[in-house]
Amino acid sequence: MKIIIIGSGIAGITFAEKFRALSLDAKITLLSKENDGYYSRPMLSKGFSDDDIEQSIIIKPFNDLLNNNICIISGVEVTGINRSKQLVNIKGVDEIETLEYDILILAMGSAAFIPPPFLPYQDCFYLLNNLVDLKKLRKFRQSMLLKNERPHWAIIGGGLIGCEVASDLALTNDPVTIFHAMDRLMERQLVEQDSQSLLNVLQTSGVDIRLNQAIKGLKKAANKIQIITDSNQSEYDSIIICCGFKPRTELAINAGLETGRGIKTNQFLLTNDKNIYALGDIAELPNGKLYAFIKPIRHQALWLASYLSKQEKQPWEAPPFSPSAKVNNFEAAHPYLF
Repeated sequence: MKIIIIGSGIAGITFAEKFRALSLDAKITLLSKENDGYYSRPMLSKGFSDDDIEQSIIIKPFNDLLNNNICIISGVEVTGINRSKQLVNIKGVDEIETLEYDILILAMGSAAFIPPPFLPYQDCFYLLNNLVDLKKLRKFRQSMLLKNERPHWAIIGGGLIGCEVASDLALTNDPVTIFHAMDRLMERQLVEQDSQSLLNVLQTSGVDIRLNQAIKGLKKAANKIQIITDSNQSEYDSIIICCGFKPRTELAINAGLETGRGIKTNQFLLTNDKNIYALGDIAELPNGKLYAFIKPIRHQALWLASYLSKQEKQPWEAPPFSPSAKVNNFEAAHPYLF
């Protein structure tokens, strides 16, 4: 059996390793845009206070997967899926343009969501969605520190990631301002009481919080970036957009797979193509939910490996899990919303 996995996050890697353990004869090929190895994406939001993050974030070098008889092709772009011929088209590998599959696992994860009003200003801000993004941010910060200047950061978005990044930057004593469009922080995950508690914790750590902010535009001014709102215009050394994530569904859409918020699957993670499964935070289950948290993603990957190895027959069900924000000195008093 030829298994191709697209994506080297926790979904793709966990599935590949488990399926290899259960199916010794299968040919497993994992395709990844990344070159840094398998790393902990949740640690990205703690990437400023840890000086050794670029090494400590790596869970496993790609060579370790090769040693486990998993073929990994890194630094490659998948450009299309030919469902009728069961081929994936790739770019970035000399002399290889297509790969055959019997089973295709889509585990591409999510991209950072850029709200449409900010699209014209992409040269004015950073994203934080992968290790490459983090390295760019750390390089910028280091360039400021070498000039004996401490960067003043603006974070647009007061959701989970924005609050985590602000908390981590505050640990380094960098000044940080959060701009949030809503009237309270993490309104999708926290009840109102816990949002207020989070606000108090971040303000105590030195983070400037600005709620109910309608940002009209961004503008470069010398070495600063201006944020323009209805009420004022303020300058920052750097801006990070933290407005959530968008499942990478482009390949699926172009291949004619059914999509909604993510790639639609049945309860067995199967798409509307009998040879293609979706896994992780791109998989939209029949209940309309995407399980974008570590525990259910890992559980999905282990379950799917067992199912395709014919050791599991029951449909996948989400395990009990409780997401939490990695904000220093904050603990929610109530269960997180999901």
